[in-house]
Amino acid sequence: MSNTLSEMRVLVTGGSRGIGRATAIALASAGANVAFGHHDDDAAAAVSLAEVQAHDAAAFSIKADVSVEAEAIEMVNCAIKGLGGLDVVINNAGILHEAGLLDTTVEAFDKVIAVNLRGTFVVGREAIRHMMQQGSGRVINIASDLGYLGRERNTAYCASKAGIGAMTRAWALEFAPRILVNAVAPGPVDTDMLGAEVMSEAQRQKESDIPLARIGHPEEIANMVTFLAGPQATFITGQTFGVNGGSVMS
Repeated sequence: MSNTLSEMRVLVTGGSRGIGRATAIALASAGANVAFGHHDDDAAAAVSLAEVQAHDAAAFSIKADVSVEAEAIEMVNCAIKGLGGLDVVINNAGILHEAGLLDTTVEAFDKVIAVNLRGTFVVGREAIRHMMQQGSGRVINIASDLGYLGRERNTAYCASKAGIGAMTRAWALEFAPRILVNAVAPGPVDTDMLGAEVMSEAQRQKESDIPLARIGHPEEIANMVTFLAGPQATFITGQTFGVNGGSVMS
């Protein structure tokens, strides 16, 4: 990939696996310097870091739980200090809790919202605080096609991802024209959280029914994120881009 993001300073949350890892690698291969957050898997974070650094990027990882406000704020501050500023933040960190509504506890619901939605809120708020001071920046939030479609046994996840779409539009309006804020809403993607190996048979059948008849690859989501971070996306804000094989059409 060409150096379209040369010297750009980027923070990716949830960068130790899946879409976050693929995104950090794609950004580094396009010339960006990358900090990425991770929560509890130090070995996976080390693998991600080595793969990012293989592209000659200035890169480092930051251990933080985005559901804890103080840790999320410190992660953003560490990224700014280590990178010498912050041009782009990708809010990717997320968790899934699959259970029927009647079996979903308030504690389980709150945990998903705390990571997926409140974590995006806190990291985005602190990143935008810095970006407004420097006069420019981009925020890219990772939503989901399930924020539109819904799915049984996934109340908290669907709610959190729908909230990310709404928050994206609110920020885009509030911080235009200096900050561009967009979202990417993946469909089913082959990761350890959402891949075929953790789907029920009924869910696999649903995914095989989408127009492109397959689940996606993390790199396909990373390609869209890289585009939105780059010089060809200067007249785009407040949008949610479905990279979903046709599961949602608009």
